[in-house]
Amino acid sequence: MSTLTLAARDSTTMLRRNLLHARRYPSLTLNLLLTPIMLLLLFVYVFGEAMSAGIGDGGADRSAYIAYLVPGLLLMTIGSTTIGTAVSVSNDMTEGIIARFRTMAIHRGSVLVGHVIGSVLQSVASVVLVGAVAVAIGFRSTDATVLEWTAAFGLLVLFALALTWVAVGMGLVSPNAEAASNNAMPLIFLPLISSAFVPVGSMPGWFRPIAEYQPFTPAIETLRGLLLGTEIGHNGWLALAWCLALTALGYFWSKSVFNRDPK
Repeated sequence: MSTLTLAARDSTTMLRRNLLHARRYPSLTLNLLLTPIMLLLLFVYVFGEAMSAGIGDGGADRSAYIAYLVPGLLLMTIGSTTIGTAVSVSNDMTEGIIARFRTMAIHRGSVLVGHVIGSVLQSVASVVLVGAVAVAIGFRSTDATVLEWTAAFGLLVLFALALTWVAVGMGLVSPNAEAASNNAMPLIFLPLISSAFVPVGSMPGWFRPIAEYQPFTPAIETLRGLLLGTEIGHNGWLALAWCLALTALGYFWSKSVFNRDPK
């Protein structure tokens, strides 16, 4: 059996293992998924009219704010889901199963690949669920073309892949599941200080660079433009660059930590 075939076979086995874990213990995924859904309902029905008046032309139109809000919450959903990946990886590292895997005739990288693919699939499923809730409360994307919808889906998958590799690295370096959850909290915190809820231009001057020069803002602006059929400007290239950079960083970081000899 070739090395590539062995890697594919073992990665598929590890993916099946992680999906079974997610099915048997759904509470972590559901708890993380509730955060963006609750924020969606809170900002639409409690702050929607006031926020739409602030970002629009002065008119209170809740539907306009739904259109602005949903792209940011879709990416926030991905960040929330990957926290579960960090916790899962940390559990594997601390409960002894990785030590057993190291003694077995399996492809070494398949353990991490299984976590990554499983997390990306869960992220996509979570995005679909949050998107369904958004559509149910009034979000519409009638101005987007099929090509823009395809590009939006590709961006979501690529962003999920990037954050997942970073979360895997966080899980590998964490001494326990609680630490892994805390280490991965920036994946939820960063969207809160991005353009997800209000335009960057409305923020104070001293705070604006923090919101502008981070990975979530260009990704949100790109996704918003694709879903609403508006211009994305240079944000598309910035979002792609951030995704590729985070994927490379997370991959090499995770590989380096995982390949260390256990103490």
